Amino acid sequence: MSVDTSTKTTASEPPVPLALPWWTRGDTNAFFGLAFNILVNVLTLTTLTIAVVKIPSTDVLGTVLPALGIALVLGNLYYMILARRLARREGRTDVTALPYGPSVPHMFIVVFVVMLPIYLTTGDPLRAWAAGLAWAFMIGVIVMIGAFVGPYIRKVTPRAAMLGTLAGISITFIAMRPAAQMWEVAWIGLPVLAIILIGFFTDVRLPGNIPVGLVALLVGTAIGWIGGYMSAPDVAQAASDIALGLPDLRLDLLFDGLSNLAPLLATAIPLGIYNFTEAMSNVESAAAAGDNYNLRSVLLADGFGAVLGAGFGSPFPPAVYIGHPGWKDAGGRTGYSLAAGATIAIMCLLGLFGILATLLPIPAIVPILLYIGLLIGAQAFQAVPRLHAVAVVAALLPNLAEWAVTQIDNALSAAGTSATKVGSEALGQAGVVYDGLKTLGSGAVLAGLILGAIVTFILDKRFRAAGVAALIGATLSWIGLIHAHAVEWAAAPSVALGYLFFALVCLAYSFLPTPTPTTEPSPEKAEA
Repeated sequence: MSVDTSTKTTASEPPVPLALPWWTRGDTNAFFGLAFNILVNVLTLTTLTIAVVKIPSTDVLGTVLPALGIALVLGNLYYMILARRLARREGRTDVTALPYGPSVPHMFIVVFVVMLPIYLTTGDPLRAWAAGLAWAFMIGVIVMIGAFVGPYIRKVTPRAAMLGTLAGISITFIAMRPAAQMWEVAWIGLPVLAIILIGFFTDVRLPGNIPVGLVALLVGTAIGWIGGYMSAPDVAQAASDIALGLPDLRLDLLFDGLSNLAPLLATAIPLGIYNFTEAMSNVESAAAAGDNYNLRSVLLADGFGAVLGAGFGSPFPPAVYIGHPGWKDAGGRTGYSLAAGATIAIMCLLGLFGILATLLPIPAIVPILLYIGLLIGAQAFQAVPRLHAVAVVAALLPNLAEWAVTQIDNALSAAGTSATKVGSEALGQAGVVYDGLKTLGSGAVLAGLILGAIVTFILDKRFRAAGVAALIGATLSWIGLIHAHAVEWAAAPSVALGYLFFALVCLAYSFLPTPTPTTEPSPEKAEA
């Protein structure tokens, strides 16, 4: 019997290099999805900066957005290179680049917590802008410092804690607002959502494999214009404001902000820690989807992007986005993220965001964010053993509490009052446990990691590890990084005491005889 050896290679033959395409059909789908995602965020931060902080539109369109554009190009180029290196190292063609863009939570924090109070106090939008730049710069520095401790934290933190925290962010701060915007104009938003859900969650393809994101946007935009939701005079007015904006260093503003840095540290420190813990969760999410990136490389790039952007005049730190598994499922590989970042950067440099806001209905764009929220929420439960589902829910809670407090505060502010003026007793009589929600939600990302880790260790009967996690929770509460309203010594002593008692209970249980733990098969093996 003869043997066909035509496909075999000898030891002396060099390995065939991996044929790694620069672009695939799936990249087209993911490109439109990610580009619209970033587009929504840049439209939002443009509106907030001009309407809330009153920074002149010429400065926003001519300086802030071009600075952000430079960061988007460099950051997404870096992550494309990382993806191609990973693909070649592992001999795979299905590696997906990490998505990168302006951080959604930070957009609102830098506007409403950092810049707006200074503008209201001084009446000077430039001083507010300078403070925002200093804040973003510090965020970048803290994230780069975190690059050297983040890998160790990732190693000892259970996956359920990290993915549960990420799901909490995704469901609340990524998905809920878009969902509300869609249902305000459901006759535009729901048809778009139907196209996105069918296109990304099923194997049904459009004729000619037309990109799902593009079709969704075109259909939603057509419905909006035909239905009279959009205004032609607004387009004409916005068109007259188009102007080329070239990035230039704004070190004068940055140094002005850094000269009065102390008041900003109370938010910069916890938010910098938030950034690197969120990036850590995003990297873990990508690993659960099959792409295991080096966390230190990611954190250093995120921190550098924030520092670079601040130097050129952008107070909006970019970061690795939630949503890598979504773009992977959509077929994105190594080219989609750079294409999306470059496209948005060109729009930033050409000053097109004023006119885009008048051309594209928001309800036609935001369903893509709801899709990401659904996917990340589902992944948190699918990528961990069934036993750890309880820990995922525990890790969700702080972000749910933070979101609820934000809604309450915004509603009271719109009514011309605040929770302090109304009083906890009156809110409690109305069924709102405001103080408890605020305490639970303060430092939500770190708090979610702690709670998720504690519950995971308990479920695995690792009571001493649970006690150590509780002691870390006590320490973080004492210095105000979680469950406290400010970073200071003895910031939340009662919460710290509660975690200490929790640790003692876990320690006591560690001395009791326990059955030998059983190892539950991974979700992948269980499905095989």
